[in-house]
Amino acid sequence: MNLVVRVSCLFVLAVVVFGCTSETTTSDDVLAKGSVTMSKAELQNKISGGWAGQTIGVVYGAPVEFKYQGSLIDETHIIPWDEHYVKYWWDKKPGLFDDIYTDLNFVHAFELYGLDAPADSIAKHWSNTAYHLAHANQASRYNILNGIMPPASGHWKNNPHADDIDFQIEADFIGLMAPGMVNQAADIADRVGHIMNSGDGYYGGVFVSAMYSLAFVSDDPIYIVEEAIKTIPQGTQFYDCIADVIKWHKQYPTDWKQTWFEVQKKWNKDVGCPKGVFLGFNIDARINSAYVAIGMLYGNGDFTKSVDIAARCGQDADCNPATVGGVLGVMLGYDKIPDFWLKPLQEIENDNFENTEVSLAKAYQWSFKHALELITKTGGSAEGEEVTIPLEKPKAVAVEQNFANTFPIERNKIDESFTDEITFEFTGNGYLLYGNMVKRSKIDGDYIDRISKRTYGSEPLGLAELNDTYVAIMEVYVDGALDETIKLPMKNSSRRLEPAWKYQMTEGRHTVTLKWINHNPGYEYRINDLIVYSEKQPVSNLPHNH
Repeated sequence: MNLVVRVSCLFVLAVVVFGCTSETTTSDDVLAKGSVTMSKAELQNKISGGWAGQTIGVVYGAPVEFKYQGSLIDETHIIPWDEHYVKYWWDKKPGLFDDIYTDLNFVHAFELYGLDAPADSIAKHWSNTAYHLAHANQASRYNILNGIMPPASGHWKNNPHADDIDFQIEADFIGLMAPGMVNQAADIADRVGHIMNSGDGYYGGVFVSAMYSLAFVSDDPIYIVEEAIKTIPQGTQFYDCIADVIKWHKQYPTDWKQTWFEVQKKWNKDVGCPKGVFLGFNIDARINSAYVAIGMLYGNGDFTKSVDIAARCGQDADCNPATVGGVLGVMLGYDKIPDFWLKPLQEIENDNFENTEVSLAKAYQWSFKHALELITKTGGSAEGEEVTIPLEKPKAVAVEQNFANTFPIERNKIDESFTDEITFEFTGNGYLLYGNMVKRSKIDGDYIDRISKRTYGSEPLGLAELNDTYVAIMEVYVDGALDETIKLPMKNSSRRLEPAWKYQMTEGRHTVTLKWINHNPGYEYRINDLIVYSEKQPVSNLPHNH
């Protein structure tokens, strides 16, 4: 056992009997009653290990992030790591660390507003950040800046990216401030996660925060995964996906690649994210959480093996090993993370992340402070040099499922720019226009080249976009009637990712028109694709041989 804790008499037997075996126990056996006592030094060591492991994982996966979309990364592809590798990425691409600094933004909010900070206060703090965001994060920031507050800001009808991975990669801090207190973590997740996500996107963060929380009181990664999934309602797609991973791990206990293939066959489809629908790109929280679970279940508690497997599952291959590295960092503790990984990290521990005033060193202290406060608030104690943490049996959060009766059936390539108005026709019960606004003013050739190659979720193009104050106003007409008036800021931090969408319409033929009512000749809007949805799940019309 690697646990450096003293537990109540009721808890000792369960840990001794079950903690080292591959068979996990029920929460009734371990977490329903009792408490765990550890030194404050050990608590700090585990919290620091969580932040360190997360940061190590995100850097390790950096060179393969979304390079493998729907394919695993074979061992013949050597993912680099050396003694100055973290500093290399710190200088080369500060935006790589968005997993960490967006996480820390929420830590800062709780530092400012206290443990009972309401969702609206957290959301306002969140929306006024200066750094680049994408996907559900940016969609929610746009919503909040325009008066759509949580939970509406993360709801799928207001946020096409609601099932994306965003909250999953920002929920680490929750488990770190709620050691062993899984349901307290879920309460915080409810306030934070619905800012930018809902449905499976929300569940991804609940699942991650629960794993972190459980890693404080167990050193069995199988137990951690199987207990954490109990926070997700049975019958939801997210639950079923992770339950499948657990089942396949038992069926193929030494072959993570076989489990990966089974996941691909059953779960590799993105319904919501406009960048992923009918394409290889998949940032859906469900499948990326499955990759996290694969890393946890097949890594056998070994930091290196666990992080490496999670990265080699592909897709969001920096975020997933970051989650696994963080959970393993808590389980092992900071001082048990191998020097091979830890020493390169230590070069930047005291430096502030881009556009923040927060470093990892400060994160270690803030999360420790918040953990002590929450332990005391929940009925535990934090006197002297020890803490006693009340343990909790995991409870499932509320049922919510996005994109009900909303199936993508077409992705039509448009690639057309307009400056006044543009009209589309489709047959279905919903649509989404995928595109972005560009500046037409005289600019250098390199800038033009970058615009022509730009894809959604890419890094910002530079100061011209970051500081441009122009806001286009467009009216959206559906079947001839004004449906909404939208703002399309050019400024990167306040931009709207997609110009228009609408779900769960009456099934049938529809017309959508965008009218640009304050057009400035220095700008044009480019529509790349029209994605069409239907209440009827598509069925192949290919002839069958009889």
